[in-house]
Amino acid sequence: MLNLKGSLGLEASGRSFAGRDRIALLASIGELGSIAAAARAVGLSYKGAWEAVDAMNNLADEPLVIRTVGGRSGGGATLTDRARRLIEVFGHMETLHQRFVEQLGAFAENPHSDIDLVRRFLMKTSARNQLAGVVASVEAGAVNDVVQLELQGGQRLVATITRESTRSLGLAPGKSAFALIKASSVIIAIPDGPMQLSARNQLKGVVSTIQKGSVNAEVGIQLAGGSVMVSVITLGSLEALGLREGLDVVAIVKASSIILGTLD
Repeated sequence: MLNLKGSLGLEASGRSFAGRDRIALLASIGELGSIAAAARAVGLSYKGAWEAVDAMNNLADEPLVIRTVGGRSGGGATLTDRARRLIEVFGHMETLHQRFVEQLGAFAENPHSDIDLVRRFLMKTSARNQLAGVVASVEAGAVNDVVQLELQGGQRLVATITRESTRSLGLAPGKSAFALIKASSVIIAIPDGPMQLSARNQLKGVVSTIQKGSVNAEVGIQLAGGSVMVSVITLGSLEALGLREGLDVVAIVKASSIILGTLD
């Protein structure tokens, strides 16, 4: 006998960005005013909580969590009005969803399901940066195409992909898509004076987080509109650049280092 279960999730630009666990994290941030404290309250690591917040801010149509840096209290985090409405609405939707699942379960009598086959379709990626956007333009070439993806806030990512990839993904202006970028492919520069670089993508932002490891550091860069791009650099580079939270920087990515994808 099959036991039917279900979970409620929210999507933006065709990608899931919030479920029960992340909504619980948002609620704890609103109550405690701190991502670190909220992470402890819901049983997440500090890094895991920050990654969840980055994902929600990136894929929602506007930022949900605003981080404050410095001050006598050492900084904190606050929810936007959109986030508070989201928590309230999600609670109502979850109640209705649970009723629906209970009623639907009454009809689930020995159904045949290829569970193993479905699991193969649920692909996950190791790319740290997963940014949603809308295709702004496609410039066709003899072998490769140049695709511009507009992110929230108006900044654009330029990706170089094969013409076959453009066709198979159905990429065209106005189509929702997402960009996958390895953190190791993101170079950080300080905008002191003119920079002459061959990289097509030079996105202005502000350092939002710095996570130090034994050899490398993970640096979060908040772009205009609330999207966050993460870069992994050496501790030596971190010190040489003088990176600190709140510093204006430029995230540099080669067009050939960006992978584009769609969900349909």
